[in-house]
Amino acid sequence: MELRAKAHWDTVDFISDLHLQAQEPQTLEALASYLQNSPAQALFILGDLFEVWVGDDCLAQTDSFEAQVAKLLKLASQKIDIYFLCGNRDFLMGSDCMTACGATGMEDPTVLQTPNGRWLLTHGDALCLSDTAYLDLRRMVRNPEWQHDFLQKPLEQRQAMGRDMRMQSEAKKKTLTGFFADLDTAAALDLLKEHQADHMIHGHTHRPSIHALDATHSRWVLSDWDMGAAPQRAEVLRLTLSKQAGTKAAQPARIALTHL
Repeated sequence: MELRAKAHWDTVDFISDLHLQAQEPQTLEALASYLQNSPAQALFILGDLFEVWVGDDCLAQTDSFEAQVAKLLKLASQKIDIYFLCGNRDFLMGSDCMTACGATGMEDPTVLQTPNGRWLLTHGDALCLSDTAYLDLRRMVRNPEWQHDFLQKPLEQRQAMGRDMRMQSEAKKKTLTGFFADLDTAAALDLLKEHQADHMIHGHTHRPSIHALDATHSRWVLSDWDMGAAPQRAEVLRLTLSKQAGTKAAQPARIALTHL
């Protein structure tokens, strides 16, 4: 999938891995503040906006946490173009969710064509080749038959299953001391070359950094958001677009939420 930057875009923001959930209202409050104050004309959310998403029908409960987030984004979409790319926690977000949020869904990966260059956008989880157990799980849950069967279950049952999966995930983290699955460098470089892109922007690993893949290609890792942590974590990657085609790509700036 390819998107071309709109003519009126001067500032484009990228965020990911907010892992929004009702039990952590501080992070939602931070998102609300950001949406109100951001100067960007476009916002790209690169996966895991929610801690878990068990189906778009959760939005039918108008007082639900998910519906609250959707209303917040829908309001923001009146002044900012919002794009969603699903992550490993919210891969079941569908067209009803996009409509409720006033957002445009993206495929993974998507290339954003700007006057400054071509930026490949991905959540990043599919490139963590050393995490074989996760990739096996990913293949299972991304299977259309599995998703169909899961979504046929009653909402309450799916919500309970989602809570169980979160608990299992947290328990697993405690057993993986010293293990960190990062993106495979060769695979990332191959993907960039396949899509004729200059740079990759992704989330998933929660380790914000810049990695040079070779002399001309790089990948930018987004921060996760957790305003309940000490220290608090929330960061926006901001790209200022040039109005002249072919201009050398400007370096995106990392903006801490407290500075917005």
